[in-house]
Amino acid sequence: MVRVILDRLYLYAGYAAGGFLLLIFLLMMSLALGREVGLNIRSGDDFASWCMVAMSFLGLAHTFRSGEMIRVGLLLERFSGRSRWALELLTLGVATIFTLYFARYAVQLTYDSWRFHDFSQGAVAIPLWIPQLGFSVGLAILSIALIDEMVHVGRGHPPRFQKEKPASPEELVERIANEGSL
Repeated sequence: MVRVILDRLYLYAGYAAGGFLLLIFLLMMSLALGREVGLNIRSGDDFASWCMVAMSFLGLAHTFRSGEMIRVGLLLERFSGRSRWALELLTLGVATIFTLYFARYAVQLTYDSWRFHDFSQGAVAIPLWIPQLGFSVGLAILSIALIDEMVHVGRGHPPRFQKEKPASPEELVERIANEGSL
């Protein structure tokens, strides 16, 4: 039951990131077309940048769980067995610590903006905690995903974000053609 809830959390965060990407597109097109016809969208650039931040951070957990996050495995690939498992746990632990650190301060910033009634400085005054939610919620969900993966690997399972190596050169070419990555 918990597995289903966590997987849906990561998936819906990815959907939300996609929704913000669509909003960015609509805003940018409206701004560009609006200039041609003399229509000005007040604080349109501010809204687009807030959507960009929300899209980026809300998509982190889904990207991580899908195995699409950029990861340098040059050192890890040289190890196998128990030493590889220990290094996987170490790297997940370090990533979790840093992400929890940033998430804690992002949530604190959002809470302080709400508590002190901070507003944006643009043409349209928006309470700052609203656009900051995407940043802090995205980091919190990534923290949950990292802890989830650390527990999974700690129990002796292979990392879920790690893709299997291609069995043949043809499979490698097909994977790159279809997915754009290994």
